[in-house]
Amino acid sequence: MLAHPGYSNTNLQTNATSGALRLFMRIGNRFLAQNAEQGVLNQLHAATAAGLRGGEFIGPDGFREMRGAPSHVHPLPAATDPALAARLWRLSEDLTGLIFPSVVEHRQ
Repeated sequence: MLAHPGYSNTNLQTNATSGALRLFMRIGNRFLAQNAEQGVLNQLHAATAAGLRGGEFIGPDGFREMRGAPSHVHPLPAATDPALAARLWRLSEDLTGLIFPSVVEHRQ
């Protein structure tokens, strides 16, 4: 099961930037984002809703999946690319120094 929070008003946008971009992100958070509580509903729905199957993608049902109620959405092609997933897995292992069996590699 995959889920994303949409554009949720958290400190992620403003702590990772500086200057004019930080101001722009604060304005975006104020006028475009949904609150963090609404954003987490997608993950909760994906984890607890009856009838969902593995591989389904849950996100907000509003404009460009930025905000709204949890619903089935369609991921971008890159989100389901096995080669890209394997590269991300290897990079994550390299950066963390942890090695785990890869579900992605076992499928190939």
